[in-house]
Amino acid sequence: MKELKIGVIGVGGRGILASHSHKPDDAVIITAGADPWNVALDKFAEEYPEAELFDDYKLLLKSSDIDAVFICSPDFCHEEQAIAALEAGKAVYLEKPMAITIEGCDRILDTAERTGSKLYLGHNMRHFESILKMKEIIDSGTIGEIKAVWCRHFVSYGGDAYFKDWHSERKYSTGLLLQKAAHDIDVIHWLSGAYTKSVVGMGKLDVYDNCSKRTEDDRGDASFHKESWPPLTQKEMSPVIDVEDHNMILMQLENGVQVSYVQCHYTPDAWRNYTFIGTKGRIENKGDHGNCSIEVYTNRTDDYSRPDQVHKLTGESEGHGGADPLIVQRFIDYVRGIAEPNTSPIAARNAVAVGVAATESIRGGSCLKLIKKYDERR
Repeated sequence: MKELKIGVIGVGGRGILASHSHKPDDAVIITAGADPWNVALDKFAEEYPEAELFDDYKLLLKSSDIDAVFICSPDFCHEEQAIAALEAGKAVYLEKPMAITIEGCDRILDTAERTGSKLYLGHNMRHFESILKMKEIIDSGTIGEIKAVWCRHFVSYGGDAYFKDWHSERKYSTGLLLQKAAHDIDVIHWLSGAYTKSVVGMGKLDVYDNCSKRTEDDRGDASFHKESWPPLTQKEMSPVIDVEDHNMILMQLENGVQVSYVQCHYTPDAWRNYTFIGTKGRIENKGDHGNCSIEVYTNRTDDYSRPDQVHKLTGESEGHGGADPLIVQRFIDYVRGIAEPNTSPIAARNAVAVGVAATESIRGGSCLKLIKKYDERR
């Protein structure tokens, strides 16, 4: 096969994802990295001593040798960098969320359509074993036609990861319904078979604005620290925190399915709990990766009941439940023309649209928001 040369934009943090693509024996090589933070670049250079280093992603995109890029930079950079990479003719792996505004997503889609450059979205939960098993059960008809979906997202690491750096400010993130709920909304759309047509939200900043803050001159440390508990003992929080740490939204899908979604960033545990209820039963996951299970309820009872079926999963627990290497390989195969993506730019855009609209609802008195489709913009 033709050798694929890979560039990484945003080599720190989530940039580690791109490491799964570096397979010289398979003729896939990371040859360049770009990041304005020298510390991240230096660490990248240790891992890939032959790679070119850039402090400006635009210089990386000028390299005619690079076939594809991973964009793993902060969310507010996605729109500008994805458009530039698509314009440069590179195949693009774009981390979620696609952008922090609906208009930004639409501009990316317009550019991909106009240039013909390949665009792949990093919704890796479509490779989670738990999600795939639930989809298999739903598609089999075991629980009938889906009518209702509930999702609870517990985020024990919220104070560490999202309230000590740029995530804590609306101007950089819009809100945490994009950073976190974009995954869940995409999964719900995918398994329910329809996109959201309207949404209403309620939420607030309850906890982390009451913690001690760092100065603006100090760099935020978003790494996980187990001892940072309980939440109010957190220190060195962002000097500006204006996003919610608790969100609740209600969604009406185009096919009539009704959805409730709750996200909390100060829980002691960290996992997602999905419940899909159909006309013949329901399914629910206990744990979302590694040693987890999918419980199926199909027989009626008048009190608490044990599940009628339990599907025990023992997949990988590292790399987002083993999903990261799978989605990266799928992207490489897509670039080479030997596989179709199982993620969708349109679906990613619609997940962002729900997150943005729900956030606007929360901040606007919990008013109902209608979701405009990509092809209904004009």
